[in-house]
Amino acid sequence: MQRKSYFWRRKSHFLKKKKRLKLYSMLKENNQDRKWTILESEYLIKRPWLTARKDHVLLPTGVENKEYYILEYPDWVNVIAITKDGRFLMERQYRHGIQLTCYEICAGVCEANETPLESIKRELHEETGYGGGNWTFWMSISANTSTTSNICHCFLATEVEPVGDRHPEATEDISIELLTLGEVRTLLLTDQIKQSLMAAPPCGNTLQSTNSSDKKHSTHHHQSVIPDCPQQQ
Repeated sequence: MQRKSYFWRRKSHFLKKKKRLKLYSMLKENNQDRKWTILESEYLIKRPWLTARKDHVLLPTGVENKEYYILEYPDWVNVIAITKDGRFLMERQYRHGIQLTCYEICAGVCEANETPLESIKRELHEETGYGGGNWTFWMSISANTSTTSNICHCFLATEVEPVGDRHPEATEDISIELLTLGEVRTLLLTDQIKQSLMAAPPCGNTLQSTNSSDKKHSTHHHQSVIPDCPQQQ
């Protein structure tokens, strides 16, 4: 009986070790670079707000795809802007793609001659008339990692205040609203922030605000190196 018990213990240990090795092998494989090789590439359209190209690609598996379409954009920027009295600076404007007027945070294009931080500070002043405050890099996200080429750099700005007149572009019909944390949570929970790049940063902020014990860790975590904006084509 003792020999049988010893045998089963050894077998169980062997199976667990084999399972761990298999899991390690899978993780190692998943961490490998699986970048596709571009065999051919051609631009289908190049306009100021629409650049599309078609790639002929070779996958690491040996599979070829002769028609893979990419939309090229310059990098984007946005900011969760909070005033000295704790109000969230929110915008409302019409979006013709979905033909709805939506709540958003301040956002814009990262110009080639600016850093992301410089771009979003400029955008905040132009669109809202607010500035100053304390700025922290928040996250970098993609609208669609499969078909878009750019990254959106997100920031958190606290204690912002009015610093001058607004200077929106002619096509920007923007209204400004100062909302409480609870009101922003309601917007998120009731599906009133439609743009994913506008919803992700406030969602992360409001979630962290519910757990004050994590604030110190999260502040340290988000003090990351901010990349320069790539040159626009």
